[in-house]
Amino acid sequence: MPKIAKTLSAQQVKAIKTVGNHGVGGVSGLYLQLRESGQSHLDFVRSWVLRYSFAGKRRNLGLGPYSGVGLAEAREAAREALALVRKGIDPLVVKQRDRQALVSDLISTKTFQECASEYMAAHLSKHRSLKHQKQWESTLQQYAYPVIGKLNVAEVATPHVLAVLRQETSKGQMRGSLWELKTETAKRLRGRLENILSFAEVAGFREGKNPASWGGHLETQLPSPSKIMKPVHQPAMAYRDCGKFIQQLRAKNALGAKALEFLILTGVRSRSVREANWSEIDLEQKVWIVPAEHTKAEREHRVPLVKQSLSLLESLPRLAGGRKIFPNSSDGALSDSTLSKLMREMLVSMPGCSGVPHGFRSSFRDWAAEQTNYPEEIRKTATMHAVGDAVQQAYQRTDLLERRRQLMADWANYLDGGL
Repeated sequence: MPKIAKTLSAQQVKAIKTVGNHGVGGVSGLYLQLRESGQSHLDFVRSWVLRYSFAGKRRNLGLGPYSGVGLAEAREAAREALALVRKGIDPLVVKQRDRQALVSDLISTKTFQECASEYMAAHLSKHRSLKHQKQWESTLQQYAYPVIGKLNVAEVATPHVLAVLRQETSKGQMRGSLWELKTETAKRLRGRLENILSFAEVAGFREGKNPASWGGHLETQLPSPSKIMKPVHQPAMAYRDCGKFIQQLRAKNALGAKALEFLILTGVRSRSVREANWSEIDLEQKVWIVPAEHTKAEREHRVPLVKQSLSLLESLPRLAGGRKIFPNSSDGALSDSTLSKLMREMLVSMPGCSGVPHGFRSSFRDWAAEQTNYPEEIRKTATMHAVGDAVQQAYQRTDLLERRRQLMADWANYLDGGL
C-alpha cells in the first residue's frame, strides 16, 4: 500500500492550487488531482483519485469531482474501496460493472417517444423556428408514434423503421405507402428518426447500427427519393413584369407590402425577411446580416443594402422597444400567408401574371442570367446557393459581398426602369 500522506484539513485541501496529484492523508493512496481546465491557467478541474495495487498492477480509481464529493466522503469511499482490495475484489471492476448495470437499466426503460421528446427539447427550442418545431412534432405524432412510440428505444430495429416509412396513407383519392405517396414528408421523417436514434445511442439508451441511416442501409430497401419524386417548382413572376409589380406595391402603405418589396430587392427567402430584427441591420456598412437561425442553410448570410432597400428601411416606423423590422401586432414575425395573400390580391389587376413571394428569387436569378454578365458564383451567392463542389466550397473564404453589392444595385435599378 502507498504511504499515508500527512492528514490535511478541508481548508488545507481547498487551498491547493498547483497541477498534479496531492496526497490528502487519512487514507492510504487518496489524492486530490488538479488539472488545468483549458480555459485559463488559473482554472482547475479537481477530482478525487485512489491509487492502489491489485494483482501486482497499479490502479487509479476515480472517486468523483471535488465539487460534489467532500473530503470526509472521499476518505470514506477510499476506505470502502481498500476493504474490497483486502477481500480480493478489484473496486475498479466493481465500478465498471455498476456503470454497465446503470446503462442497462436506462436502456430497458426508455421509449422511443421519450427519446424523441428529449431530443427536441435539447435541439429544436433554441435553434429552430416555431413552425419547424411543429413540423417535427406533427410528423412524429402522425406517423412514428403510432408505430414505434411506445417501443423500447433499444429495441427499435430496421423492420420497425421500414414499417413507419412504408405505412399506408392517402393523398387525395390515392392510397399507397408513405415513402412513395408522400416522399418529401417521408424523407424528412427518416432523417428525424435517424437523429433521434443517434441521440439515444450517444446517451447510452441503445447500441448498434442506426436502423434509420440511409447510406449502405435503407437505400438497399427503399427506392431513392429522386427516382420517385417529381420536382415541384414555385411559380415565379417573369422578371420583365417585376418592375410593374413593385411600382404597384409601393403605392400601398401596408407593412406587408413593405416586407414584400424588401424581399424582392434583396433576393432572400420570405422567412428571413419576416423574422428580421433591427439589430441585424448595419446602416453604416450598408449590410443586413441574416443570422444562421433565420436561414434555410443554417449559416450566416450578409446581404448588401443598396439605396432602394435603405430608403425602404428608413421609411419604416420604429416603435420604442420593438425588435422586428416587419412586426405583427405583438412584435412577432409576420405570417407567410400575409405576403402570399397580398400578392394574390395584387395579381388580380395584372392579367397574365402569376407567382408567389418565394418565386421572386427565381425571377431575380433569371434576370441575372439573361440580362447581366455577372459570373455564376456571384449570382448563386446572392441567393445563398452553394457554389461548386465540396472542395471548391471548402476553399472559398469570401462571400463576394462588394461584387454582389453592384449586382443588387443593378437589379434594383432594373426594377425602377433604369436598365
